[in-house]
Amino acid sequence: MDKRAIGVFDSGLGGLTAVRRLHALMPQENIIYFGDTGRVPYGTRGRDIITKYARQDVAFLRQFDLKSIIIACNTVSAIALDLLSEENDIPIIGTVEPACRRAMTMTQTGRVGVIGTAATIRSGAYEKYLHKKDGTLDLFTQACPLFVPLVENGRVHRGDVVIETIVKEYLTPLKDAGVDTLILGCTHYPLLEEVIGDFMGPDVTLIDSGAEAANLASTQFDPNEGTGTTQYFVSDDPQGFDQLAELFLQEKVDVGAELVDISRY
Repeated sequence: MDKRAIGVFDSGLGGLTAVRRLHALMPQENIIYFGDTGRVPYGTRGRDIITKYARQDVAFLRQFDLKSIIIACNTVSAIALDLLSEENDIPIIGTVEPACRRAMTMTQTGRVGVIGTAATIRSGAYEKYLHKKDGTLDLFTQACPLFVPLVENGRVHRGDVVIETIVKEYLTPLKDAGVDTLILGCTHYPLLEEVIGDFMGPDVTLIDSGAEAANLASTQFDPNEGTGTTQYFVSDDPQGFDQLAELFLQEKVDVGAELVDISRY
């Protein structure tokens, strides 16, 4: 039995989709979540700034006695996973590899789409991994920079003409390309699964990258026992975080997020 907590971080609320999966898989685990809500989104930033922010996020989490950290942010996973793994003596789990593994098992046609932030798509991390593992795959990528701010403002529901219009604009090229598997390469995007699924159609499998990272984490270490607790920390607007957290976690929860001055780390 390992009573140490699991650390999870993201640029904002999106990483809560990974926490949701952790709660389902490992309700006995203690979780420390940090959402960098004061600097969201990361996906529009340059590589050096993203790396700086990621190091600060990890430094904050390492104040706690952790057995692993999940980078519930595809942008950081795509750009800084190797560096963070080298700099830390506990497992650092990203989203890119587990999402790619799932996509490779699900595609029937070999036509795989990837959507993500501008930084994630620009990094080429998904193409590099997938082509290394299976050079026969046809890959189609699309940056979706407006998705994160819309999700962070709760614009995620069917019938919302704004999000439906943006989904159509971004995803039409992937639909026209005939992808049968679509990696949601940002942990915010599972909140758009219904809208994206409606547009892409029932024959396209959607891969939740945050959930896949949680699935991988569940196989990596000895579980805790009993009932776990989750603590939430943010770098700005804890009240706003509390109000939207239930949407991401899809459960009634007393979040009580605490404010952190992340610039100190």
